[in-house]
Amino acid sequence: MLGKKVIMAGFSLLAAGTLAACSGGDDNETDDMDHASHSEESMGGMHHSSSGAVPEGLQEAEHPTYEVGSKAIISADHMEGMEGAEATIVGAYDTTAYVISYTRTDTGEEVKHHKWIIQEEIGDAGEAPYKAGDEVIIDADHMDGMDGATAVIESAVPTTVYMVDYTSATDGEKVQNHKWVTESELSAE
Repeated sequence: MLGKKVIMAGFSLLAAGTLAACSGGDDNETDDMDHASHSEESMGGMHHSSSGAVPEGLQEAEHPTYEVGSKAIISADHMEGMEGAEATIVGAYDTTAYVISYTRTDTGEEVKHHKWIIQEEIGDAGEAPYKAGDEVIIDADHMDGMDGATAVIESAVPTTVYMVDYTSATDGEKVQNHKWVTESELSAE
């Protein structure tokens, strides 16, 4: 009888150990997800890469300075590691680009001088460009808390905007389909 109790106790310990090992995997997944969230927060919630989908109605540029597939050097610093990085042009589009200020819908934090949203990323936008001081609703999610926010236009630039792939000059992270870099923020290699 004592032998059976010892065997049962052994099985119980083995089962408990197996369950603990399984739950450890779940903790690691949570830690990885928490780490990803903290990384995104440290970059202001900016989405480095995107799906590459473009807003409805956005027209490809007929004669862009930088053709799709060509290389250029980024002179913008929208994100850490962007300035000086070599970009591969993924898309070129003629539109109006805007610098905006808005209040995040998720945290209430005020974001000033965000570059760039484009005409086609403004809710119910017509073809006429907006001007400084106009209030608009953002229909883009470049950053957390951006989509649906009310923004004030700070400035408007009719230009060719580019979607680009690049490797961060600071941490080597590969960024795909970054939206948007204007023509004036690129230079030949």
